[in-house]
Amino acid sequence: MSSGRAWRLCRSAFNLSVGRSYFINSKSWVIILWWFLCSRSGKVGCDSDDSDLITHPSHQAPEFPEFAAKVQEAISSLGGSVFPKLNWSAPRDAYWIAMNSSLKCKTLSDIFLLFKSSDFITRDLTQPFIHCTDDSPDPSLDYELVLRKWCELIPGAEFRCFVKENKLIGISQRDYTQYYDHISKQHEEICRSIQEFFKRNIQYKFLDEDFVFDVYRDSRQFTVIVQQLTRKCPRASSTASCELLVSQVFQLGRIWLIDFNPFGEVTDSLLFTWEELISGKNLKGDQSEGAATEQDYPVFRCTNSKVTVQPSPYLSYRLPKDFVDLSTGEDVHKLIDFLKLKRNQQDDD
Repeated sequence: MSSGRAWRLCRSAFNLSVGRSYFINSKSWVIILWWFLCSRSGKVGCDSDDSDLITHPSHQAPEFPEFAAKVQEAISSLGGSVFPKLNWSAPRDAYWIAMNSSLKCKTLSDIFLLFKSSDFITRDLTQPFIHCTDDSPDPSLDYELVLRKWCELIPGAEFRCFVKENKLIGISQRDYTQYYDHISKQHEEICRSIQEFFKRNIQYKFLDEDFVFDVYRDSRQFTVIVQQLTRKCPRASSTASCELLVSQVFQLGRIWLIDFNPFGEVTDSLLFTWEELISGKNLKGDQSEGAATEQDYPVFRCTNSKVTVQPSPYLSYRLPKDFVDLSTGEDVHKLIDFLKLKRNQQDDD
């Protein structure tokens, strides 16, 4: 994906996402982002040559009373609890460091703790276009702190949808590490409702033709609606009236749009691979015979058995990066240094 397209996609997400959000962009926010990078790199104060923003380096964290008041005001206006993120990413990999083991934030200090501990946020600040393939220079960025009203969502009701050339080609269970019985039983109904939501609200209305979006299916609300329809339809004066009532199921918040993401490796493909999403191979083979006859019917994937349950993909972020690199063999130099250290210990013994 080109850098320009990725940036347009980010801005489009701000305009199209539903729900209450608060965007904060100020000079103080730029200073805070700079401080994050310094503290993560081990430069507590940072040398004066590194930046002119702070003229007297010290081991005391800087304070931003005006910015802090603005953020606290935004949190209060959103009900007292928020979900924080930057332009692209949320600090999902740092949830373990919070006192409540959650991304639920009530103060600016909660946000600072998550952002400073997140590799996802650091990547957004230092390498936002690392997966871009074009040769054009990176566009200038205005980083924004995005605060969303906190809502208690059921992980088994979240789904990630992949769109290529304005066609919904795949839907994946968001929390793929767990097995949810209702998803396996209702996968055709879930797929149809998301497809209907996409055609009505998103298709051909987005600035890019390749993108990813996340949705939430409120099954509890849907159950109430079905109960109401069951009581009303027998008393309907005509078949047309009953069909109208059924169509209202799609208009009463059954599907909620959560966010947009770039169509590329920077976004987790979950139960798909980016090779098959980009090429289209192996996708048609997943469809049932009935679905294959429908034009542009997306492939739906979910965890079908408790045997395939996996640990959380964010568990590795709790360990020091050196340990992770050694265990996976991603950094050969660290492995060599580790073997030399073990050999020297053996020689000393």
